[in-house]
Amino acid sequence: MTPALQAIPFSILDRSRVRQGQPHPEALRETVEFARLAEEWGYHRFWVSEHHSVPGVAGSAPTVLAAAIAAGTSRIRVGTGGVMLPNHQPLVVAEQFGVLESLYPGRIDMGLGRSVGFTGGVRRALGHDKRDAEDFDAQLTELLDYFTDGRQGVHAWPAEGLRVPAFLLAIGSGAERAARFGLPLVIAAAAGEDAMVESIERYRAEFRPGPGGETPYVVVSGSVVIADTAELAHRLLLPEAWSSAWSRTRGEFPPLLPPEVIEREPMTDRQRELFTDALRGHIHGTEAEVRTELDRLVRRTDADEFLVHTSTYDRAARLESHRRLAAAVGLRASLTSASR
Repeated sequence: MTPALQAIPFSILDRSRVRQGQPHPEALRETVEFARLAEEWGYHRFWVSEHHSVPGVAGSAPTVLAAAIAAGTSRIRVGTGGVMLPNHQPLVVAEQFGVLESLYPGRIDMGLGRSVGFTGGVRRALGHDKRDAEDFDAQLTELLDYFTDGRQGVHAWPAEGLRVPAFLLAIGSGAERAARFGLPLVIAAAAGEDAMVESIERYRAEFRPGPGGETPYVVVSGSVVIADTAELAHRLLLPEAWSSAWSRTRGEFPPLLPPEVIEREPMTDRQRELFTDALRGHIHGTEAEVRTELDRLVRRTDADEFLVHTSTYDRAARLESHRRLAAAVGLRASLTSASR
């Protein structure tokens, strides 16, 4: 075991992905069961996400789902990765997290993002548009105010006075914003590893103490798959890669397909290009191969925590991958030593 991996906690982000032919309620129940197993294996946090009108994602109400997960577990931290603040009024978000923290004290995280609905129709149904994301700083300031002494005579009971750690998802200028607000940063190598490292360096250089603490805190997020061979691990990546390619050419994320179906699926040149691109940047292979790559990435980013987000059609293989990862990086010590 490398010291770099032993020194940090590992956590999970689950989007309640739906497999072909699977009812959405079943996917949500699987998420709750997944959280119970994650706690047993020693993961530090279990987060859920927010998506609207997405056929392949059942997780549309993250605070509701977080409540079910917190009720079904006892130690693991539970939160969102994230609540998309432009879709909601800050007062309502503060109240929801205040209720969660009141019911499950010391276990709730408030991960926040600035994405709006995937399509114009979804944005209209939510009562928002892309311009709302431009007001994110004001929305974030208002939300954080409700946890101190209210705002302009309005109080978000029971949130006021509670400490609910807020994390900022790095999208666009997210790293600079997290530094300015003094919040922990959650970042993935979506634009490439070099760009991610540059954003992390700016975040640390520009960080000002704030609601999130006195020092910077970086959560690196990535897809990790462990299987008996690198080839088998790579095959488990095909369903999510195909879903990503489909979404960018058809405008919606479909349910996950089995790899053997994808291998027979005809693709346009553009879909093939997007599919190939979506298969890059994942950490996959045997335990030894994954440990080596994780160690390199953690050392390069000096990450304080690693957030695993992995989707595939084969539910059993995904669970086994997370179990093997937990054993491979020694998560039991991470769970007890993490400070946030």
